[in-house]
Amino acid sequence: MVDTWTLLIVDDCAADRKIYRRYLLQDPYQSYEILEADCAESGLALCKKMHCDVVLLDYCLPDMSGLELFDKLKQERLDKPLTAIVLTGRGDEEVAVQAMKRGAQDYIVKQYLKPDVLQLAVRNAIKQSYLQAQLYKNRERQRLIATTALRIRQSLDLEQILNTVVVEVQQLLKCDRVLVYQFASDRGFKTVASSVDSWETVVPHHHIQDICHEVGGENHHWGCKLPIPQVSEADLSLSHSYLNLLEQFQTQENLVVPIHLSNNGKPEDRVWGLLIAHHSSGKREWQADEVEILNELSVQLAIAIQQAELLAQTQAALVKEKQLNAFKSQIVATVSHEYRTPLTSILVAASTLIKHGKQLAESKQQRLLGIIEQKARSMSKLVDDMLVVNQFELDKTRFKPIPIDLLQFFSNLMEQARETLTDRHELIFNSSGNNHDFWGDRGLLQQIFVNLMSNAIKYSPQGGCVEFYLIGRESEVMFYVKDEGIGIPITDRENLFQSFSRGSNVGTIPGTGLGLAIAKSCVELHGGNITLSSQIGQGTKVTVSLPKQPPFNRYQQLSHSEL
Repeated sequence: MVDTWTLLIVDDCAADRKIYRRYLLQDPYQSYEILEADCAESGLALCKKMHCDVVLLDYCLPDMSGLELFDKLKQERLDKPLTAIVLTGRGDEEVAVQAMKRGAQDYIVKQYLKPDVLQLAVRNAIKQSYLQAQLYKNRERQRLIATTALRIRQSLDLEQILNTVVVEVQQLLKCDRVLVYQFASDRGFKTVASSVDSWETVVPHHHIQDICHEVGGENHHWGCKLPIPQVSEADLSLSHSYLNLLEQFQTQENLVVPIHLSNNGKPEDRVWGLLIAHHSSGKREWQADEVEILNELSVQLAIAIQQAELLAQTQAALVKEKQLNAFKSQIVATVSHEYRTPLTSILVAASTLIKHGKQLAESKQQRLLGIIEQKARSMSKLVDDMLVVNQFELDKTRFKPIPIDLLQFFSNLMEQARETLTDRHELIFNSSGNNHDFWGDRGLLQQIFVNLMSNAIKYSPQGGCVEFYLIGRESEVMFYVKDEGIGIPITDRENLFQSFSRGSNVGTIPGTGLGLAIAKSCVELHGGNITLSSQIGQGTKVTVSLPKQPPFNRYQQLSHSEL
């Protein structure tokens, strides 16, 4: 289903408005609800009455200029960004500069207006409007997070907050000890804070079964903040293991409340852990106000815990953003450097053909054309590699496993590799074992093969044998690519699977340092491993092992994300 976007056309010429409407309604990719106004005053009134995603403004209006109207519209929508396209009958560069400086998305001269031009401009404006709205929402969310964090706690150090709370609760309730348990992913628990230091060494030696079911069960006794004596009388199926733990602690009276966190908008809250007050020095009857105090504190702890989790996610996102920015800078530097040499060769060859093509022998012409083709392919491969790595960096690569006949698959790839090979290299293909029943992603497997083989050939400048060996086992397949090239220094091997990393001994051999990084990412999406061994002057061997069946959780997650 195509979304319908609201678009306002402000133009005093009815014929022009009719043309714009006809052009936009012909757009096969978008659906529009189009409003019209013949003057600035009417346009302003419509914008106040209805939300408009994009505004088309004529620069020359009878009651004010289009830019003046644009300024008034922005003042009316201080809380939200305004996306506008300025239309004019004059191709005045100064007007265009003024429009863009004031925040217009685009500037179009009417006499050059065509259906595809207007449609593309509006689609781009809608995309920009959507991105601005998302950015606005993100900024508001971050502002709310920061404000809430400041009001709730002066410190965002969760460990410090928890340790402070358990001490204060012990003093307030005058009990023997207070602990905070966090449920772990292995259906166990861990102590994250204790008012008595010695207990931190005792608790990890005892195992408690997952009592999250108890917390959220039908009777919901834990959620009602019942003291332990009342819980033990409730005949709960899972409370026995916890009571055994308390017996080992020599604790008879306990007050337990769950710490609930909102579960990503789901109706059921997520039980993060337990806030527990222990009292073993004598008989203790917990009072209703004490139960309520612990309950209120558990709510405050939940806010602090959730805020700390959000902060950690935000920091992780910032780190990721910095990494992406550094990666983009590296891409620019690499492209500018790696493009210069092949571009020079292409320009020289092309210039020679243009100026002296008629005088050159046909063999010379073919050689120059071959240089152009070879260098162009090299540049195309560089762009492809950049795009692939960028997809991995943005976590946008999808893993789509299908049944694959590996023997036939790699045989075909070997034949393709032989077609572009010179006489200096010899490709050897061997296989053994059971290679059937393999599920994998054809595109990712091809990336692994192409990058490993191209590296083996490229870094064997003197030629020699390049061997590809496929080995099938019961639950996995393994293959390796082995060359007789220059080898890799030991000091360079640690970072060699990172983007833009190359051996220090490559000399003038061209390359970007992306091949192994791409191969490693493709292998990891299959749930496999990749290793490397090398000797200087003798060659390199890269070994890949892949499970025959894809990692189910990863495949299921990626498949659901595509729906």
